[in-house]
Amino acid sequence: MSESRVAPWLASSRWATVPIRLVARLGSGHTPSRSKPEYWEGCTIPWITLADVWQLRSGQIRVIAETKEKISPLGVANSAAVEHPAGTVILSRTASVGFSAIMGSEMATSQDFATWTCGPKLDHRYLLYTLRGMAPDLKRIAMGSTHKTIYMPDIEQLKIPLPPPEEQQRIADFLDAEVGKLDAIVRSRSQQYELLNERIDSQVLRIIGRSELGDPDSGESLAAMRWLLRKVTRPTAHTSEVVTAFRDGQVTARSLRRADGYTNSASAEPQGQHVLAGDVVVHGLDGFAGAIGTSEAAGNCSPVNHVMFPQGEGDSLYYGRLLRILALQGYLTGFSHSTRERAFDFRNWDMFGRIPIPVASVDEQRRIGKQIKTVRPLRGKLDLFSERIAERRQALVTAAVTGQFDVSTASGRNVTEGITA
Repeated sequence: MSESRVAPWLASSRWATVPIRLVARLGSGHTPSRSKPEYWEGCTIPWITLADVWQLRSGQIRVIAETKEKISPLGVANSAAVEHPAGTVILSRTASVGFSAIMGSEMATSQDFATWTCGPKLDHRYLLYTLRGMAPDLKRIAMGSTHKTIYMPDIEQLKIPLPPPEEQQRIADFLDAEVGKLDAIVRSRSQQYELLNERIDSQVLRIIGRSELGDPDSGESLAAMRWLLRKVTRPTAHTSEVVTAFRDGQVTARSLRRADGYTNSASAEPQGQHVLAGDVVVHGLDGFAGAIGTSEAAGNCSPVNHVMFPQGEGDSLYYGRLLRILALQGYLTGFSHSTRERAFDFRNWDMFGRIPIPVASVDEQRRIGKQIKTVRPLRGKLDLFSERIAERRQALVTAAVTGQFDVSTASGRNVTEGITA
């Protein structure tokens, strides 16, 4: 596998390219046997898995300080897992391909990662930036119909430009500063969007708070969901329209604030339930694992357990946000008869429709719905803005690591020209 196939832009490098394995120790990781409980007791070693890739998707985190899981010294001793030193550079090579970072302390990884422990001729920050420059190319060459993978023989052939170590450090220092400026702009925009949504959520939370959920004597502040929302059943139709659906597992603290779905071209074949813009959509089988929101466009949406619309003059945007917050709080799962923890079968309308939820005046609903309608389009604008920043970051990194300009004289140049927070 030549560098021209992986990353054609490497051909413009001022410096010769060399296989990374010649200047850094190549390694990987492993998962200790799950059938041996003793391997999973007394877990103290940070263990990087695909569950940690979420930290790297924005490109703003360069050092992994914490991991979702840990493994035990006994598990490491009885598997092919390796405890790598701080400063080791990792690259995800399966499923979520092409994400890279630096270990902030001694850590192990699953087999889904390749690792490089740099020798004296390679700066680990320079290697990280070069791998991030390669990320789009690595995703392109990954193989597999279900789970994309870059196999270890191909990893062994990966090459990078190799300037002198002091030049690598200058490049890394330059990129730390200039990429940091771009990341700060994205964070500023994201925080503005989050604050707007948090302000809306606080109003819904006040309505929930005054309703005294769970209090049988709360009177008119609660009503069964079926008295506030009516279930609608429409025939599934062939359509090629774009419909807003909701990802499984999206009911998280972040998605609660975002209150967004994603657009998905519906299949030409009839699937699931036909929805209209403004419908309240319940998506997913389990209350906490699924997602709830409001459809933005008509089309087929599958899988959908319930499509609802407010009774009378109620506001669907308000109810979409209300139900999502209640799901996040775990309130809906408290009515489940399932033995599975946090499980709630949303397919059962008789059960689902009986759940008491807070009552708010139509004026309150409309006021909150209007705010949601104003804020929601900002998500798309933020995504486009982030893509623009990512493209500029990518161009800056690839030019710097190949020596297309002298970072010693370029430091402080305005990489944010034309972009404002």
